[in-house]
Amino acid sequence: MARRGPALLRGAVVAGALATAALAPERACAQTAAHDASLPIEITADSLEVKQKERLAVFRGNVDAVQGRMRLTASEIRVRYRTGSGGESAGAISRIDATGGVRFATPTETAEGEAGVYDVDARHLTLTGSVVLTRGDNVIRGEKLTLDLATGRSRIESSQRVRGLFQPKSESGS
Repeated sequence: MARRGPALLRGAVVAGALATAALAPERACAQTAAHDASLPIEITADSLEVKQKERLAVFRGNVDAVQGRMRLTASEIRVRYRTGSGGESAGAISRIDATGGVRFATPTETAEGEAGVYDVDARHLTLTGSVVLTRGDNVIRGEKLTLDLATGRSRIESSQRVRGLFQPKSESGS
């Protein structure tokens, strides 16, 4: 089941595309416009193994990757670098694969799953395995979440039915 959110992320408005589409579309739009995929990505971990020939860096243990206000945490993150013969794009991060307790968060939303892929060049994020999307009190569950950070389109899929729980805002003075 797909839902169109007019938005996604200040670094991946994760729950915004689903829960926010119905509840606060103007806020989600502002977050999409503010996301900048060209910001540097800072990664910290307990250990790092670099495989130069493969253009791969493997971060293990309490891994934390931050780009702007977007944060990705996991047990292990594998970072792939662009190939090329010099220039500013050679050696830049092109893809991040995360496994083990993957959590993707912005200041207003979170998504959790067993594995995740962030395609930096395409500006796509995919989470798989018992995905839980949360924004405030709103929660959506499925098996696979796909976010297009450039367009604000998201899709959550499941072999079972996708489940969502949306809490209406209470009226002030009630």
